Amino acid sequence: MTELVVHRLVSVASTQDLAHDLAGQGAPAGTVVVAVEQGRGRGTRGRAWSSAAGGLWLTVILRPETPPSLEGLSLRVGLRVAAVLDPLATVPIRLKWPNDLIALDRKLGGILCEARWIGDRPGWVAVGVGVNVANPIPPELASLAVRLSDLGFAGDPGDLAESVARAVIAAGAAGGALESGEMADFDRRDWLRGRRVDLPVAGTAAGLAPDGRLIVVEDDGARRLVAAPVSVPDLAPGSGSR
Repeated sequence: MTELVVHRLVSVASTQDLAHDLAGQGAPAGTVVVAVEQGRGRGTRGRAWSSAAGGLWLTVILRPETPPSLEGLSLRVGLRVAAVLDPLATVPIRLKWPNDLIALDRKLGGILCEARWIGDRPGWVAVGVGVNVANPIPPELASLAVRLSDLGFAGDPGDLAESVARAVIAAGAAGGALESGEMADFDRRDWLRGRRVDLPVAGTAAGLAPDGRLIVVEDDGARRLVAAPVSVPDLAPGSGSR
């Protein structure tokens, strides 16, 4: 079992950036950076994320031996983190492909996987997880984001750090294509299925392909496999934690 080395900090610019710095200095797999608040939390495509005190903001360092599929890793992390959070909430945690946690049709949190290479070999992967717990939600995002405290959880976000970090490590240990059980679990949690997407392909989301890509059925019936994050008209970017 990978040993956790947890760095708990009050305030950082970004747990993700600090984890990359530590990994570059030789920090082992299982190193976890947890912050009470982030000054410059970020998500996919460099988006800014609200990361005030009261949420769970952490990054875990993985050191895979073979080149990772970041898309598959993000899905696996989502599945395992959702399983950790399910018992804490009054409603099931669902997943928006490829990296968002959803509850009550609003964003609960998100996942960010970033790899760094040393020559032609993977050096490390930093996996960031952000979950809205009891942190204040900016007024402009109030209808788009949700917190665990809105779903019945009354605990301390810091108490969730180790269980979530271990879920990330378990996801990183499972390589290769998604297994049938993982596909079935994702299908049960798939928030996007049947919803309209408009970028990078316009059409209707129709589930997950075996390689982890999203299936989109275009208006003319053509089926497209999408690897890039999609835009959903009824869930605005920046409404969660990552």
